[in-house]
Order: sequence, then C-alpha cells, then structure tokens
Amino acid sequence: MTIAVASPDRAPGSPGAAAAGGGTGRGLEGKPWGGPRSSDEIGLAIPRPPGEVTRGFHMVLVIDVGNTNTMLGLLDEQRIVQTWRISTVARTTDELGGLLLQLLANRGAGPSDVDGAICCCVVPSLVYTVEKACLRYLSVECLRVGRGIKTGMPIHTDNPREVGADRIVNAVAAIERGGGPVIVVDFGTATTFDCVDARHAYVGGVIAPGLRISEEALFDRTAQLPRVELQRPPSVIGRNTVNAVQSGLFYGYAGLVDSVVDRIRGELGADARVVATGGYANLLATVSERIEEVDVYLTLRGLGVLHARNR
Repeated sequence: MTIAVASPDRAPGSPGAAAAGGGTGRGLEGKPWGGPRSSDEIGLAIPRPPGEVTRGFHMVLVIDVGNTNTMLGLLDEQRIVQTWRISTVARTTDELGGLLLQLLANRGAGPSDVDGAICCCVVPSLVYTVEKACLRYLSVECLRVGRGIKTGMPIHTDNPREVGADRIVNAVAAIERGGGPVIVVDFGTATTFDCVDARHAYVGGVIAPGLRISEEALFDRTAQLPRVELQRPPSVIGRNTVNAVQSGLFYGYAGLVDSVVDRIRGELGADARVVATGGYANLLATVSERIEEVDVYLTLRGLGVLHARNR
C-alpha cells in the first residue's frame, strides 16, 4: 500500500523545496507534500534566508494544547511556515508569553508579524493562560475551539459539547483535505478514531489507551519487564525481553488500529478513507494495513481552517 505522507508546506523555490519530495499526498491547496520531517528539521515555507521571517508577512499562530505536548505553528494563508513542540506544563501568563516571544525571535519574527491566534485545548486549566499570553504579549485575541465557534460541520452525537476540541479540529481538517467519509486516527496520549460520514457530519468515534500509556502501564505493573524504546522490532517473535515487549506493543497496536477501522467501516462505509496523525502516526503506518494517509500536522491545519471561518 502507498501511504501519502504530509510534511510542512514549502513554497516553490524555497530552501529545501526540491529535497522535500517523496510523498504522494497533496495539501489543502492541491500542492504536493514532501516526505516526513521532525519538528526540529522543519524549514520555512516562504522563500527567505533560513531562520528568518520576512517582516510584513502577517501570520496566524495556531496552538494545539494536548495532555502531554503542545504543538504550535505559524500559518500563512493555510501554509505552515514553522512549528514548535513544547511540553504541556502549568506556566504563568508571563512565562508563556516570554516563551512565545523567544520562539518567534529565534525565527526573526515578532508580535507585529502575528495578526491572529487560535487554540484547541484539552486541559481546561490552561485555557486562560494561553488566551491572556496571546493578548498581553502578541496583542491578538486568541480564538478558542468550543461553544460558539463556526465549524461548518454538523456534530451528530448524543452530547456534542463533550467531544474534545482536538477531535473536532481533526475532523474539519480531514474534510477539507479530501471530504468524507473519513476516519481520523490520532496517536496522542490517548488514541482516538474520529468518524465523518459522506455528508460531512461528525458522527462519533472510538477512544483507546495511547501507545505510550500502554507501555508505561506494562512497566509500572510488572516487576521484571523493562521500559523499552517504542520502535519496530527486528522480527515479530522477540528473541529477548526488550524485543518481545516491543513486538507486543508495535504489532499489537497495529492490530488494534486495523481491527477498529474494519469495524468502523462496517458502520460508516467500506470506502471511508483513513488518515493518521499524532506522534506515532509515521511509526504505526509502516505496519498498519489500513492507514492510507499520514499528516502529523493535521490538527494545526484544521486550526488554520477554523480561524479563517471565524475571522
């Protein structure tokens, strides 16, 4: 199976644009995506000397606050020009604001280059800090994905208010990317399966323990099993304890994903696309028989779409 992999968007002629080739997917604007890169390797999409953001480019700061990590991105007309990953920890408004200024300064940008912000947050206690930091240090109001925001997507669940903000954002991005029906698998602290039908309505999903949580539980609740690096083992049959644990996590989790997708397709439709995102998406896509597309920045793209709809 050929898996379409999305990477940060690059404008034609930008540094590294030619080298980024290799993926077969296409972005929101219909432009080809390149191969996957880590957040530390991401270049800038707009042609300019590396490490600089040209003054006069007005961009949107998108913030995805997860339980473990927080992803931030700068978007210019839906094109990702920079991303950062920081730990999700309690910070004061001034601490977060100072960090935002430092991250921007490291790329030659400042508050005047940011003309909007939007966040989705699954840690309610941190919402106030994010909103105040954006207002105080960037002089922009931060939209928050929640009640009152225009998604353009009906939510057909028993209680729409309890659906996580990140799940709504992922669904919006998946619709924008290729329509429905579609299943979004997000490998985060928890692994979520979000389902959009052919009419582009969010109809629910599945929540399972995340891959890292499963590994930590195995280590914490057993006396002799070690912590292991989450990677593909050399064979399914482990010839030592470390490889045996890796095999159980890696292949067991891939089996979980494929089995759940098959059951969802039985209700949603056999033609439902499967898009994976999150920290372990690239790893699991190498063995899953159901994952068709990978975009580790799907949530950031979805935030950009929602910001444009609510300006």
